[in-house]
Amino acid sequence: MTTVRELIQSRADDDSTALLFEDDSWTYREFVEECSVRANFLLENRLEGPFHVGVLLQNVPEYPMWLGAAALAGAVIVGINPTRRGADLARDINHTDCQLIITEQCYQSQLENLDLNVSTSRILNIDDEGYGPVLQPYRAAPIPAVTVTEKDTFLLIFTSGTSGAPKACICSQGRLAVTAENIVGRCQLNASDVLYQVMPMFHSNTLMAAWAPALVAGATSALRRKFSASGFLPDVRKFGATYFNYVGKPLAFILATEEKPDDASNSLTRIFGNEAAEQDRLEFSRRFGCEVTDGYGSTEGGVRLALDDETPANAIGRATEGVVVLNATTEEPCAIAQFDEQGRLMNADEAVGELVDTRGARMFEGYWNNEEATNNRVRKGYFWSGDLAYRDANDVIYFAGRDSEWLRVDGENIAVTPIERVISRHPDVVLACVYAVPDAVAGDNVMVALQLRESVAFDPARFIEFLGKQSDFGTKWMPRYIRVDKQLPVTQTNKIIKTVLSKQRWTADVPVWGQLERNGAYVVIGEQEARLIDEAFEKRGRGQVLAL
Repeated sequence: MTTVRELIQSRADDDSTALLFEDDSWTYREFVEECSVRANFLLENRLEGPFHVGVLLQNVPEYPMWLGAAALAGAVIVGINPTRRGADLARDINHTDCQLIITEQCYQSQLENLDLNVSTSRILNIDDEGYGPVLQPYRAAPIPAVTVTEKDTFLLIFTSGTSGAPKACICSQGRLAVTAENIVGRCQLNASDVLYQVMPMFHSNTLMAAWAPALVAGATSALRRKFSASGFLPDVRKFGATYFNYVGKPLAFILATEEKPDDASNSLTRIFGNEAAEQDRLEFSRRFGCEVTDGYGSTEGGVRLALDDETPANAIGRATEGVVVLNATTEEPCAIAQFDEQGRLMNADEAVGELVDTRGARMFEGYWNNEEATNNRVRKGYFWSGDLAYRDANDVIYFAGRDSEWLRVDGENIAVTPIERVISRHPDVVLACVYAVPDAVAGDNVMVALQLRESVAFDPARFIEFLGKQSDFGTKWMPRYIRVDKQLPVTQTNKIIKTVLSKQRWTADVPVWGQLERNGAYVVIGEQEARLIDEAFEKRGRGQVLAL
């Protein structure tokens, strides 16, 4: 095992290309020098307490430079999610004990007027004219002589669980290095590769499946500020990209662009990610002439599955030693999945359970400042992933979603409690319940069930307008479907029964509004509209999720 610091140091005399961004480039020698400048700055300006540096940036060169700086200095990078707003954003920063924040002009306003434990003098804006002079005194300094071990924390990556606030998953220097080495071997990366990185760098996907693997292989990282479906192929050709990592729906968005006869005329050879639909993977491979591999992974790194040529395309992998599907209540193994002639799951109630590693948390390193969540993830020596799955007679594992308290939109885990909290501000809302329903492409859509005050007529346009005006309403929180009940189903202890709501989806015997197309108008979902939604799942080869 090695450390990220050692990976970066090993490139100090490497004059091959490390980084591409727009029309600029840096060699590894130049990149390491920039990392060293920032590392020395960090060490000289370190405060007492956790050596945590919050980064609120798009995928610009400064992001990997500060990652490298933290690795060299023994500091910890906290990837701040820019879709979080207001008090929720302040909570994330304060919860992770950031003593310094690196940001840019487009996010500066989001930090203003927040109740932060970080003084304004310790918020560096890379677009300010004073940013360069702040770093200038450290340009002649060598790489700092700091002792860093494999077990030292390097990243705090926010992920969501059943609680209302995101948890900060700990990732050590050693775990990231090992994960990167595994990706290099699995995807056969080498120094001639160019890794196109547009998934956000606050997310584990880019860090573990692209940025760190590029360091291991001595390959080139090509960055773009934000993902763009229309800009994808031009970027691939411009940078000569050979590899692309993804999470969620990017393949579907790219495939939605106009197909051209020369689409396959590009440098891509392989793509690796998770949560893409089987149909999209096959179509992407055909259209762009590259290999697409979809695997299972989590930020916690607690469960490992095997992929081979015999793994069904709609499965997430084959169970390795110790991996089982258990009933979370009884902690007993779930029934083996039974399928009909169309491949639909017939015994979902008995077969679906939580994906568990009975050998414990081999890679999971806990959550920062959240002992309760850490203990909930590791119980009785088992690692409980929080992911729902089912298993066939050949030990093949199929993903079945996540529990009712959180959902996954565009590859990002989102807790429902903060969304419910904002929606409940609406003057006409008595109760609000947010839950996941499947998306026809991949992952989940946000659905909300509302109980309104008596004699109030629901207006979807005004409701959506209200949410859009809430400064702390996350950019991925907007509901795709909205149902209105006279009375929401509750238990005897007045807890809303989300399982009933999630099973009914858009076919409830109450008014439901929804978008037939992403960002489309909200229409009443009747029998014809519900049939169109279901047909969209069948067309994309995801009809089986409707049986869950």
